[in-house]
Amino acid sequence: MKRILGAVVVGLCAMFVFAISWADMGKSAMPLKATTGSKAEQHVSEGIEHYGQGHWDVAKKHFSEDAKADPQSAEAHYDVALVLDKMGDHSGATEHFKKAYELGKSNAEIQTSDILKKHLKM
Repeated sequence: MKRILGAVVVGLCAMFVFAISWADMGKSAMPLKATTGSKAEQHVSEGIEHYGQGHWDVAKKHFSEDAKADPQSAEAHYDVALVLDKMGDHSGATEHFKKAYELGKSNAEIQTSDILKKHLKM
């Protein structure tokens, strides 16, 4: 009985640690501005403002418009990924982080992002 109880306690602790690590993934990460002249530039400032206020659904709308306007914008995909992570859509966030990583080879902020690395298991 003690072994079973001990295994249950260890399992619950492991689940708790895993849940905290996912919830903490994007705490310090901030959205990136679109590169100057990008078609994605139009919505990004509003998206960043709403992201900073915790209005995830509105920020997602703006960042998604950015990615639609300029599908080759690494920053737009990165920003969509951040807000999807905040909303708990980790698989969607991972898809956009992957795209941001592929498109943003020259962007050091993207390439060294801790949250991106966690999602891509790097």
